[in-house]
Amino acid sequence: MLPPPAEVRKRWAAHNPGLDTSPMEVVALVKQINSLVGTAVEPLYDGASLTAPELDLLIPLRYASGPVIARRLADQLQLSRAGISKTLAKLEGRGFIERAPNPADRRAALVTVTPAGAEAVDALFPRQLAVERELLAGLGEDRAKVLEALNLLIRVMEGHLTTASGSRP
Repeated sequence: MLPPPAEVRKRWAAHNPGLDTSPMEVVALVKQINSLVGTAVEPLYDGASLTAPELDLLIPLRYASGPVIARRLADQLQLSRAGISKTLAKLEGRGFIERAPNPADRRAALVTVTPAGAEAVDALFPRQLAVERELLAGLGEDRAKVLEALNLLIRVMEGHLTTASGSRP
């Protein structure tokens, strides 16, 4: 059996006294939250027409005001262009999206959701939101504090990445 994250951190600190293990406190919690959300919504996708990553990709397309450049979709979702391209190809093959060459840049594809794709999103996404709402219901009045803390974490991390890379992630 694996030791809990706090014990892992303690052991790392004992084994490497000069190593700052404090990031493990936050990162382990973020990973645990991600895992818990995944575990909660996973049953929705058994036999569904979409996978969770496919739904995540289709959601912003569902109400986009026009075609979206695939590269911008990858940037927005913080996924690799290759991964987005592969997922888009699968969605296109099943009739959930259409891709067309961008007249302004032939290397860029313009992506739009099809009526079948919109229908799939409309059928699955409300169910996912219901599971997530139930999962978070226990936050009660602390919800605002949690949102504030998570937004702070995002700002700090984005600020670091912006400084480190010289551009916005």
